[in-house]
Amino acid sequence: MSFVKSKANKKICLLNGGGDCPGLNAVIRAATKTAILDHGWQIWGSEDSFDGFIQPQKMVPLTLASTRGILSRGGTILGTTNRGNPFKYPVKNKNGQLKSQDYSQQVIKRFKELALDALIVVGGDGTLSIGHHFFQAGLPIIGVPKTIDNDLLATEVSFGFNTAVQTATEAIDKVHTTAASHDRVMIVEVMGRNAGWIALEAGISGGVDIILIPEIPFHIKKIGDKLKQRTKAGRLSSIIVIAEGAAPLGEKPVYLKQKNTEAQPRLGGIGFAVGNMIQQRYQIDTRVVVLGHLQRGGSPTPFDRLLGTRFGMAAVKLVAQNSFGHMVSLQCGRIESVPMKKAIAHQRLVDPSGELVKTAKAIGISFGD
Repeated sequence: MSFVKSKANKKICLLNGGGDCPGLNAVIRAATKTAILDHGWQIWGSEDSFDGFIQPQKMVPLTLASTRGILSRGGTILGTTNRGNPFKYPVKNKNGQLKSQDYSQQVIKRFKELALDALIVVGGDGTLSIGHHFFQAGLPIIGVPKTIDNDLLATEVSFGFNTAVQTATEAIDKVHTTAASHDRVMIVEVMGRNAGWIALEAGISGGVDIILIPEIPFHIKKIGDKLKQRTKAGRLSSIIVIAEGAAPLGEKPVYLKQKNTEAQPRLGGIGFAVGNMIQQRYQIDTRVVVLGHLQRGGSPTPFDRLLGTRFGMAAVKLVAQNSFGHMVSLQCGRIESVPMKKAIAHQRLVDPSGELVKTAKAIGISFGD
């Protein structure tokens, strides 16, 4: 077998951070196969985000054998965490309490000890921001966008989003029948953080009646008016899809209560809040379904397998070109590269005046505004 080598014996590493996401294994597989087959390089994987640089046993070799058969698998063979920021690494003190410590210099030192030539960081805005900090500190970093929320700037779409939308749409399809059987309002709460992409696209695809997203604050009266209008027309059941970050006009999003005060606040509960308001104000039988981590799990769609594969290959190519500090990106159907600082500048949110929102409103979907 012949290799096309940009540099003999180059040694690179790949890690993923944040929440798990359908298509991660496609990225790992493609990066591994490209590094080995196309360049003749060594490639390693850091388990549980940056932990491989802090706990030596979590730095593992990636091989053709270890990545065989993982293309269709959900999750990630490297594991992941959203609590592994080396700049604020959680460590238990003598009293068993979690306190943050800066382990960034240990990561840099370990990178040099391993004689790595590059680090590919796969993640959302949080993980990519960490990667960019390390790039500014002198490490050769390449970014790969990953999030089911589709809220990363500088890429048209991130892998995992398509699978999440399909999962949410299938759930909406199922609640249609039970809603009609009992003449109920069914509320489906989906993920998305501060972006309403999953709710918007799944809501349109699933034929819902009301979509509530963070970018368009809602009025409970407008929701009630829509439901009463449907009842008068003889439509005794309705479907509402609501993004976890949605909130009434002038109010803050709903967060889950957590015992650990050091943990990052987690959105959740707006579905039940709206359900209670509908029940109390309009005496309409209402039920709530929270999809939660179902949207992160399962086998990735063919679209996400393909996009993850393209991103993994392109990331290794950027290493070969020494294009450090850049992130792979989907632009007009083509894989391009953009500066990481552009990708993490701010979130990609739904445009309230955009084509998708206009389409939804044109076919009778209410946004509660």
